[in-house]
Amino acid sequence: MMSLRRLAALALLATAVAAPAAPRAKVVAPHVNTTSFDKLPQPLPLPYNESANANAQVAAARARALKTHKRLLIDLGGNWCLDCRLLAGTIDLPEMKRFVDSKFVVVTVDIGRFDKNGQIAAGYGIKGRLKGVPAVLVVDPRTNKLLNAGHETELADARSMGPQALADWLAKWAA
Repeated sequence: MMSLRRLAALALLATAVAAPAAPRAKVVAPHVNTTSFDKLPQPLPLPYNESANANAQVAAARARALKTHKRLLIDLGGNWCLDCRLLAGTIDLPEMKRFVDSKFVVVTVDIGRFDKNGQIAAGYGIKGRLKGVPAVLVVDPRTNKLLNAGHETELADARSMGPQALADWLAKWAA
């Protein structure tokens, strides 16, 4: 004969197994009023501080992300990179800035000519040289786990995407 406690535990387990997982809320990207990169304010930003201490930058950004319950977005790139500057210019658009600031704590890390700050990507399991930039790492600051593994360099050809496509890409990682 099964005890009442064991029956209750089995019933609870059966309910948990049978119940569908709650759907994750889909985050909708803001509508970007600029349809082309040609319409971005000029000159494009130079977002990467070449003399910054990348380890300290990332640690401080992660602490802010933890405190504000946002995701950490690490943008690895260089001021020489047009795709990196287009991403930064798109993020600087007012409608995008509000959205990104509400979902992420952003930190930009200068990678030089792929010869600096490789330890940042390596710390998130990315082996060897980055395949392109910008390389965007979306991180859960609580676990320090990379959430977009395998998708880090999808914006490396940002110039072929357009501002709205960049907004849509960021939104899919903001949930």
